[in-house]
Amino acid sequence: MTTFVLVPGFWLGSWAWDSVAERLRADGHEVHALSMPGIAERAGEATPETGVPAEVADIVEYLRRHALRDVVLVGHSGGNMPVTGVADAVPELIARLVYVDTGPMPSGLGVIDFGPPEAQEAQRKLVAEQGEGWLLPPSAFDAAEDPVNLAGISEADLERMRTLASPQPFRTVTDTLDRPGDALPVPASAITCTFSPEQVTQLAGVSPIFALMTKLDLHHLPTGHWPMFSRPDDLAVLLAEIGS
Repeated sequence: MTTFVLVPGFWLGSWAWDSVAERLRADGHEVHALSMPGIAERAGEATPETGVPAEVADIVEYLRRHALRDVVLVGHSGGNMPVTGVADAVPELIARLVYVDTGPMPSGLGVIDFGPPEAQEAQRKLVAEQGEGWLLPPSAFDAAEDPVNLAGISEADLERMRTLASPQPFRTVTDTLDRPGDALPVPASAITCTFSPEQVTQLAGVSPIFALMTKLDLHHLPTGHWPMFSRPDDLAVLLAEIGS
């Protein structure tokens, strides 16, 4: 039996992992799916100061409160930052990190730095105009507008995403991690979905983000950016294999 702690990406709470968690539990694993501070059922906790340090501290407190050890800590998309920070803080509790369609950011870079300058400016404008200056409104989750990232997701699940998504505290998007070095303190894997391991290698020479990913144990699950909706059973099986 493996102990999994599942951290969602931006806008989504623990509910995003429901199908994956159900499959993993049915196969005998212990699963803890978390909502981050300020999101989903914890939306009332959001403040302009809610950032990556709050997420890291929240996960560490959860691990200690539940006496969890030898954890396979899984972070999807923007969940990459807190899971990396947790591994730095309490490596003795973590057996392996698994990044889902994402990877560790180099020290001094935030999730926002993954996008080009025009995309960063568009996000900041959206926050200023529609997010009271500190919240990033949820994606529209419109498959017609974003067919690559939303590939394979049913209309019912898209509607669920639209209905349950929460505004994201923008500090979690812009905060950086000042890490002791680029090397991770625990073994780490990545499941790539919207890009392949071959593309990671090709982009390593021009992107420090992809350069870091070449040092991970890479797996490919071709689908959209949210495999917990488009291929939940396959994601669960792959997580179990990686965590074994």
